[in-house]
Amino acid sequence: MHPRTRTTIRVRQTLLAALLSAVAASASAQAPAAAAPASFGTPSLKELFEAAWARQPEAQAMQARRDAVQAQRRVAEAWTPEPPALEASHKTDRLTRNDGARELEVGIAVPLWLPGERRSSAALADAEAAALESRAKAARMRLAATVREAWWNWQRAGVEVEVARGQLDSVRRIAADVARRAKAGELARADQRQADGTVAAAEAAAAQADAALTVATQHLKALTGTTPNLLPASTAAAEPEPTTTEAAMHPALAELQDRSAVAERAAALAATQSRANPELTLATTRDRGASGERYGQTVTLAVRIPFGGGPRHDSRVASARADALEAQAQLELDRARLQAERDAAQARVDAARAQLAAAERRAALARETRGFFEKSFRLGETDLPTRLRIEAEATEAERQTARTRIELAAAISAWRQALGLLPQ
Repeated sequence: MHPRTRTTIRVRQTLLAALLSAVAASASAQAPAAAAPASFGTPSLKELFEAAWARQPEAQAMQARRDAVQAQRRVAEAWTPEPPALEASHKTDRLTRNDGARELEVGIAVPLWLPGERRSSAALADAEAAALESRAKAARMRLAATVREAWWNWQRAGVEVEVARGQLDSVRRIAADVARRAKAGELARADQRQADGTVAAAEAAAAQADAALTVATQHLKALTGTTPNLLPASTAAAEPEPTTTEAAMHPALAELQDRSAVAERAAALAATQSRANPELTLATTRDRGASGERYGQTVTLAVRIPFGGGPRHDSRVASARADALEAQAQLELDRARLQAERDAAQARVDAARAQLAAAERRAALARETRGFFEKSFRLGETDLPTRLRIEAEATEAERQTARTRIELAAAISAWRQALGLLPQ
């Protein structure tokens, strides 16, 4: 072959190799980018909570309730407790004597506020407006507890799936090694059967973990209306630990306090409404006594004052005061209960943090031990039952570490829930 031809072939081969290397590098660089949307598409706990709240009946009816409270406030600001009424009457003797007697009366009746009723009605409207907002915040906190529980159950199920799949891959590698060595005559067929049985048990555990994850995923979907990824992130982002500046009145306590204020204002209003509202009537009358007479016109100014008191008024006042006392007593009970929950949640966080440190040390030791026995098993210095036992211990240590990490994050979330803080 001509030297120039050989040189041309070598140049072409070099260029082809460089092109293939560039294509491979581009493919490897694009592979993580293709996998990124799966993790990026996983909604956060805060996003799932907001999606769940948007589906709640309280959220959908909130604006209508605000409009109702504003309308009640406008009623308290009106000049009269009820709209005025038009009165009209016509008298005639056409059906009796028919002498031509006629009388036409037209007037307007205006209800009047009782002493202190208007002020008490305005105070009640303001209290109900505040109670509406606090009730919505308390409903959000109750929903937050449900979403948090579903979220961390989903995370726990995801950890179980990851650990089960990792254990299955590990025992499959051991079973493949045992099969190869049994075929070469280095191990007995009983060892291969034992390794295959371990693989079957790991497959059953992985299937059970997958089923549990599916149940947790569907529960979260039914609650939020959002379908999360089938497998959560291996390291779920924990909520930030609460600080002393974030601790404020719990929405549940604020709801009870506002409910107590509404009951007290309602009792004050009931006390002022000891009778029905009086009425002021202004009327004009046009009449004649017989045919041929001229019509005369008069003006009437009347006041109608109902009698008050009685069992009905006493019943309303007693019922309103009973509601106020009940709300106040419930407020004291819930204040003590929430304080106990805060202390317990903080203690749970401290215990989970200590457990995580111990579990990480155990997992590190188990990994080192597994490496030692894996090497000795390949060299024939360790039997198969010991190798499988060490593998099971290492897997259990990894499972405990992953579980404890999730439990620490869940404990912090429960601590925030006890303090009345929404998901972050």
